[in-house]
Amino acid sequence: MFEQLGLIGCGLMGGSFALAMKRAGLVQRVVGYSKSPSTTDRARQLGVIDVEAPSALLAAAGADIVLLAVPVAATEATLKAIKHLVTPKMLVMDVGSTKTDVVQGAQRALRDQFGSFVPAHPITGREVAGVEHADAQLYQGAKVILTPTERTLTVHLRRAEALWSALGCDVRSMAPETHDAAFAAVSHLPHLLAFAMMGSINGQPQADVLLDMAGPGFRDFTRIAASDPQLWRDVLRANRTEVLTQSQHFKQALQALEAAMQADTDQPLEDLITLASSTRANWRMGNGGRPSREG
Repeated sequence: MFEQLGLIGCGLMGGSFALAMKRAGLVQRVVGYSKSPSTTDRARQLGVIDVEAPSALLAAAGADIVLLAVPVAATEATLKAIKHLVTPKMLVMDVGSTKTDVVQGAQRALRDQFGSFVPAHPITGREVAGVEHADAQLYQGAKVILTPTERTLTVHLRRAEALWSALGCDVRSMAPETHDAAFAAVSHLPHLLAFAMMGSINGQPQADVLLDMAGPGFRDFTRIAASDPQLWRDVLRANRTEVLTQSQHFKQALQALEAAMQADTDQPLEDLITLASSTRANWRMGNGGRPSREG
């Protein structure tokens, strides 16, 4: 049980975290701050937070747990704003989609109090943003990746593990660099491709006609292109080295398919499609990245 959550960023992710903690009986009071006063006010009206704070610093005042639900590019500045109130007894976490840059920024911002910071990445979300969409069940069943360093205090790592587990999450730990390399492949590049797909359609004179003809396959493939532009701008720039590496792998696979389409026989193309199809058919989310042979 925590006495007070200092919530910095009262949007979808932060608001859902506050609601989840309240529903689980894990916090007595939530003090929230968002850059937009109207967002903070709306969060209070919806019962996401109990008290509005006029600054990030005052949101952290008196808290024994602080959650940063801000764009990854704003993490370091936000931590600098509250660093004078961070103590060895305070658990500080984020929910950013990249971790190497967040960890480095936290080290610069928090200095001697860096051990209180446990970087976290909940693998969940929606294409819609805003506190109006906050949902106490958003984290239920989600994977949460923690990326502690050698300076992370063990007591806070254990508290973070217990908290996310109590919210119904599958908690795992890995190095920040390993996290960013993995999610460049399975999250960041897919978003980049979805943005590119929509861009390729938009760039054609008959874009409206093409979109009018699109069906469920196009809808499912491009769903994540509707994600928050500023959030994904920051993620792609922060993890650009790993994403560009994965982009090269994708280009090689695409070129192999293009070459197979131009071959004199059908078999090369069918073989590549069969491999992709069987891998996808046997994949089960949350199975440790391994294809499942069950069923």
